[in-house]
Amino acid sequence: MNNTEQGEKGMKQPEDESGKNSAGSLQNAAAEAATRAVIPGDGAPPPLDNAPLAYENSAFLNSADGRPIRILSEYLEPLARFRREQIQDTVVFFGSARFRGREEADHALELLENTGSMQPAPSYEQPAKAAEIAAGHASILQLKRAVAAVEMARYYEDARRLAQLLTQWAKTIPSRRHRFVVTSGGGPGIMEAANRGAWEAGGKTIGMNILLPFEQRPNPYITPSLNLEFHYFFMRKLWFAYLAKALVVFPGGFGTLDEMFELLTLAQTKKTNKKITVVIYGSDYWKKVFNLEALVDAGAISPKDLELFQFANTPEEAFDLLRKGLTENYLTAEAAAAQAEQRKDGKSAPDEDLMEGWNIDDFLGPEMAKTRKA
Repeated sequence: MNNTEQGEKGMKQPEDESGKNSAGSLQNAAAEAATRAVIPGDGAPPPLDNAPLAYENSAFLNSADGRPIRILSEYLEPLARFRREQIQDTVVFFGSARFRGREEADHALELLENTGSMQPAPSYEQPAKAAEIAAGHASILQLKRAVAAVEMARYYEDARRLAQLLTQWAKTIPSRRHRFVVTSGGGPGIMEAANRGAWEAGGKTIGMNILLPFEQRPNPYITPSLNLEFHYFFMRKLWFAYLAKALVVFPGGFGTLDEMFELLTLAQTKKTNKKITVVIYGSDYWKKVFNLEALVDAGAISPKDLELFQFANTPEEAFDLLRKGLTENYLTAEAAAAQAEQRKDGKSAPDEDLMEGWNIDDFLGPEMAKTRKA
């Protein structure tokens, strides 16, 4: 065999081994030939379609490179809504998302699978029903949860009543903006109760939901234009704290503890730059969950840190604490400041009108507006 024959045999060997040419190579060659066939006579490539605008490029926005834009959006989009809806400040309700309230039809009590979930927990985790207890079929866990479920259902109704009282009072405050708007995490349980009470009182109410990996949806009592959903927990926490002038903490689990202690830490370290009235609802429950006096005894916190919050056990008691704190910390001070401003050199000159019913401070964040007035 001469060299030429050996070369030809070597070149054909892959085809002999596979029985056919690579389909991918043939397709690529055909595509290249088709492309060359449509190139204009001057040899220029074919025209391109317009590229998507950067802010419409979903592949970019959902990528790691687009994360800063997503984070910024979760600040600016809620801010735009709150300005549009004339929300000045809020009262935030925290509490368990896992318990439903007593259903009006059959008085059933149900424990949800997880915080924010719409799926019920497995049957062996559910509170025991009366028939199961009578028949002796309930486990110790189910018996404990049957007792707890009655308490949790009471807290649902108490949160609902407190939100009604607060909203009815806030509606009487003279202001062109909505004051002390009831705000929750947007889900079921205590969050639903708070939004429901505010809705029943005829007020606006905010729900700040979080995107979770299991089925969940906002409760139906949220004002539709104030129904927010967040991807980032830390941006949701920012909005809980940013507008809040008071906090009510009903019995709950990890999420409730997390949010409560985060805001208490901000108040303790004076990072909020404002006074927040904190009411912890249900002293029997909370004093079993944590012992803050032990932290004082150990020197982990100061005795005066216990003054950062107050306990309440009825909706009326909690409402009195909230009204007193909000009035002393904000309404009285605002009225005095307004009177002082009117007395200063006569009537103060109005700010430049940017839009009917708005002034320049409405288009600045609270910190920028404060700096401008300094």
